[in-house]
Amino acid sequence: MSLWVDKHRPTLLNKLDYHKEQAAWLKKLAQSGDFPHLLVYGPSGAGKKTRIMCLLRELFGNGAEKLRIEHMTFTTPSKKKLEISTISSNYHVEINPSDAGIHDRVVIQELLKSMAQNQTLDSSHRAFKVVILTEVDRLTKDAQHALRRTMEKYMSSCRIILCCNSTSKVIPAISSRCLGVRVPAPTIDVVCNVLKQTCRKEGLTLPPELAQRIAEKSGRNLRKALLVAEACRVQQYPFSDDQLVPECDWETFVRETATMIVEQQTPQRLLEVRARLYELLTHCIPPEIIIKSLLAELLPNCDGELKADVTQMAAYYEHRLQLGSKAIFHLEAFVAKFMSIYKRFVEEGLDLMFS
Repeated sequence: MSLWVDKHRPTLLNKLDYHKEQAAWLKKLAQSGDFPHLLVYGPSGAGKKTRIMCLLRELFGNGAEKLRIEHMTFTTPSKKKLEISTISSNYHVEINPSDAGIHDRVVIQELLKSMAQNQTLDSSHRAFKVVILTEVDRLTKDAQHALRRTMEKYMSSCRIILCCNSTSKVIPAISSRCLGVRVPAPTIDVVCNVLKQTCRKEGLTLPPELAQRIAEKSGRNLRKALLVAEACRVQQYPFSDDQLVPECDWETFVRETATMIVEQQTPQRLLEVRARLYELLTHCIPPEIIIKSLLAELLPNCDGELKADVTQMAAYYEHRLQLGSKAIFHLEAFVAKFMSIYKRFVEEGLDLMFS
């Protein structure tokens, strides 16, 4: 029994619910003789992965949907063994090289080399295989430069589809060698329509007011909206207009952590917050999401000038996250810096009040 988000995922470009002009353009691209490297980017939950899988179906037919999970082993120059999980078919391989951490360069070079050497035996389809690299914006600079060299070397037998949320962390040498495909987040109305259609396929009736609240609560993230709608179905059916929209546990946890930070600024409280940050990281919440969510919860407690300082500080530590390998150091540094600034802000406010 699969989740709605997987069960009702479109498999053909002409069955996509939104950005239909883009889907038609991708179909023409797949049918053309010259297929380039692609850089698919857009916010989380906008439908990037769905479009990539539909594009593979257009390129290679039904065989691209026969997926299997494989474990590939890579050896670093220091003789360390890395085991990375991949999702593949006879025509493509999907991998997240950033799972290897600082050794992502080795993964990229070895994977593309093996893919280029193993030609497909099915001559009825394209003469190339496709490598899908996800979360490219989290790759180290060394890995990105290695990717650029490998893209040029194996262009004849291998095409690369890069997937990321933002191109700001992708080096120009890579983005200039790819055809950029931006997938914008769906509008609130589009999310509501998809929710209603999905519920109709499940034999359910979703009230428009509830669909609107789910779409707004999910921040136009269609994947999240479908998961929340399914959670509402488990929580209560028939639906009601005033039904409570459930929130992710980690979001509640972040809100409580932000409240702790604002309530008290002491070394003991910083130690407690550090433990909670570790809890979030061990549950696989990305550190970039943690710092962004913390910032959103902390800003309402600041005045105009302080908001600008805190936002700049969050941007600085978010950038530091990309340079280091231990996320907890940078998250804790952000919290400690905020505590210092906020405590001074409160003390100055009290001095003005009693002066």
